[in-house]
Amino acid sequence: MKFKHLILCLCGLWLALLTTKLTAAPRPNIIIFYVDDLGWQDVQLNDVDDPCAFETPNIVKLAESGMNFTQGYSAAPTCSPSRAGIITGQHPAKIGLTHVSLGALTSGKKSDPLLEPYLQGHLDLNILTLADALKANGYRTGHSGKWHVGLNAASYGFDVVNQDRGPHRGMGDRTKDFATANDKQYPLSKEKYPPFSDKKPEGISYPYDEVTESALKFIDESGEQPFFLNLCHWMVHWPVLTRNGELLEYYCDKFGQPFPPKPGDMTLPGQQNPYFAAMVTTVDWSLGRIVDYLEKTDDPRNPGKKLIETTYIFFSSDNGGVETHGKEIISDNAPLKYGKKHSEEGGVRVPMVIAGPGIPQGSQFDGLINQLDYFPTILNLTDAKIAAKDAKELSGLDITPVLQGKSKQVLDASGKARDYLFWHFPHNSMRSMKSAIRSGDYKLYKRYFTNDYELYQLEKNGQRNDYEEMNDLAQNPEYRSVVERLGAILEAELAANHAEGPYLNPDYTDKKTPSADLGDSKFDRGS
Repeated sequence: MKFKHLILCLCGLWLALLTTKLTAAPRPNIIIFYVDDLGWQDVQLNDVDDPCAFETPNIVKLAESGMNFTQGYSAAPTCSPSRAGIITGQHPAKIGLTHVSLGALTSGKKSDPLLEPYLQGHLDLNILTLADALKANGYRTGHSGKWHVGLNAASYGFDVVNQDRGPHRGMGDRTKDFATANDKQYPLSKEKYPPFSDKKPEGISYPYDEVTESALKFIDESGEQPFFLNLCHWMVHWPVLTRNGELLEYYCDKFGQPFPPKPGDMTLPGQQNPYFAAMVTTVDWSLGRIVDYLEKTDDPRNPGKKLIETTYIFFSSDNGGVETHGKEIISDNAPLKYGKKHSEEGGVRVPMVIAGPGIPQGSQFDGLINQLDYFPTILNLTDAKIAAKDAKELSGLDITPVLQGKSKQVLDASGKARDYLFWHFPHNSMRSMKSAIRSGDYKLYKRYFTNDYELYQLEKNGQRNDYEEMNDLAQNPEYRSVVERLGAILEAELAANHAEGPYLNPDYTDKKTPSADLGDSKFDRGS
């Protein structure tokens, strides 16, 4: 009887496991849609003061189907550290990858008292990546587009890799060398897409984009396997150009400029550069192509549902926008201060939207969110498991409760609300060599050149106050306690993350003391 009872129990357990397997919801797909150098004010999401001049209907549509983060931040003000931060879930300072100059020795100018730190040639291969984690949990992993953290994306857990630039390459004459229907490399699409105009009431064609097409191919070939797609556009980075003549003409007309444009730099202030406008709308078009495919395609693992119903899309940019390049005016981050290569708001606050199953449509979150939060959040959404030692290394927080509308705050594992975010950028010019911390209404900067602090009150009781960061409060006695509190937290984080700061320049012409002093030392053979 005991043996028979054991057999019945085992059969019951097997049936229960089989039923659970058959009825369990398929694991969701994950898409990170990452844009290069797209500023917070370069899309039609967070219009402050003047509305955005660039048309981004698909980004707006994505926000209407999910959640817009008005205070979303990149992990760094430049490309490589932000990308490394997303893919590892670790702060750039912690992994020693804080700028784009990977493996380059910089001697510095003799007029500069400080030197930026040397960076390794590529992202450490021993660090667990998001692709590694999801692959180990049964996901098919793919990367399309820009990588820029050294080596190749295939070295970091991606099954399928295409690092092509798409149409974003230099061209002979940006005023007229546009793609045609018979173009061998960038043929214009037969399908028509927005924007619509009196000249083109049915829409316009777009040049072939290998970045988008390889992403669509990856999704299509994933079949019944859940997938993770890391889609990273090279746009809207310099060079500022477009092969889409019809789109350029549309923006020239909209901005009241001649078409074709005159040769030379575009120098009109604000958001009046038609080349840049065309790049922004092209990226938006790419997002629309991806979403349209998800909406029309059945999920083979979930009969009766489309892929859009089982896929999370994380949309953002690697850093803030670039306002100028030489004499060319590209865009305008106002009211945010500065842009790329600066830890000020214009360099790290970025557009951010997340959409997918269970996320309330048309929702908005105004709290502090960092792209470092993506890794732990995606682990939760996909029910993916990693080793405890790897989980300990993650710098971000799981924001799933926020995404599901169950919490109005980002909480850590102990239930404590997030109090701050910090950045470390000891690079570029003396003016930009800073670390920064954002907490509540305040943002504090540690300036390495002058070895002191700046303090700005960005908001007052949650409302806009000094987004321009014009009123430095650091020397005001009334705010001394704020400087001391945030300064202490920042210093502690820099130490805990082994942040490497700038060094004294031994070739600095105005130095009054040696860069280093060598003391006397004796070796005692008997010790």
